[in-house]
Amino acid sequence: MKRSIFSTFIGFFLLSTIAYAEENVDREAEKIAIYKQIEAVTLIPWYYLAAIDRYEANIRETEADESSFIDIEIPDDKWYGATPGRQPYPPEFIQMFGGIGEDGNGDQLADPANDIDIVYTIAKYLQRYGHTAQDIRTGLWNYYQRELTVMSIMNYATLFDTYQTISFDETAFPIPPGYNYSYRNTWGDARGFGGRRIHEGTDIFASYGTPVRTATYGIIELKGWNKYGGWRIGIRDIYNRYHYYAHLNGFAEGLEVGDIVEAGQTIGTVGSSGYGPPGTAGKFPPHLHYGLYKDNGKTEWSFDPYPHLKKWERENP
Repeated sequence: MKRSIFSTFIGFFLLSTIAYAEENVDREAEKIAIYKQIEAVTLIPWYYLAAIDRYEANIRETEADESSFIDIEIPDDKWYGATPGRQPYPPEFIQMFGGIGEDGNGDQLADPANDIDIVYTIAKYLQRYGHTAQDIRTGLWNYYQRELTVMSIMNYATLFDTYQTISFDETAFPIPPGYNYSYRNTWGDARGFGGRRIHEGTDIFASYGTPVRTATYGIIELKGWNKYGGWRIGIRDIYNRYHYYAHLNGFAEGLEVGDIVEAGQTIGTVGSSGYGPPGTAGKFPPHLHYGLYKDNGKTEWSFDPYPHLKKWERENP
């Protein structure tokens, strides 16, 4: 009886999701509808489910694949455990063998190819640990076993919850209109301070005190002094990109690690800090060092920001 009521409840939510699609509601609204439907059943806040989905889309770079709706992929060893064979089974059978696969759409089968089953399975997994932010962080750690992954998902969830959306595509060039600046592609150039290394960014030359703006929405992940970058600030956006702003003269008042920043928000000013202990400045002309890094779920690497800067300068000066 309990199972029948549950199946009817989930089935109702599935039908409402289909209705959303038939009414030609945009992709974002359809996704949020699924997250919120699963939240209603499990009490896991929708923005955590959305953040997991966003993170998994990033590490597989499936954003442009319109055939992929929910981007979460639960590995077979987690979904099935030691279940013999790899096909949809009743969840009770899968769980006998240590798998986490669940039936979210009420068809009595846990199918890793079904969007509702996937999101419901992730929510039920997190539900084991509780419903608070710390409980969910613990569940994410046990699932992914990687601190950067957990931090990224929690930060995405903060953004989604704050703005009640999952789209943050607004961008801005780091130097606002009306200020003189110049730059060229300097990524990969040789650098000598601290040992031979490559330049992991683009230098934007401007006068002392020129405002520095964030290129995208994101969460402040790092702020302070580094002997190479001087006064610097690091911000991660929802696409697993880490934006690094260095050699600053100072920070905008009130900014702290964990804060949300918006595209175009002033975070500091151009300076010449770095290449020594805290307070060192003037060893090179004033400029902003802007770097971009990408995380693929296993490692993080620098990539050339110059094409992005040219695009942002052209489209969103």
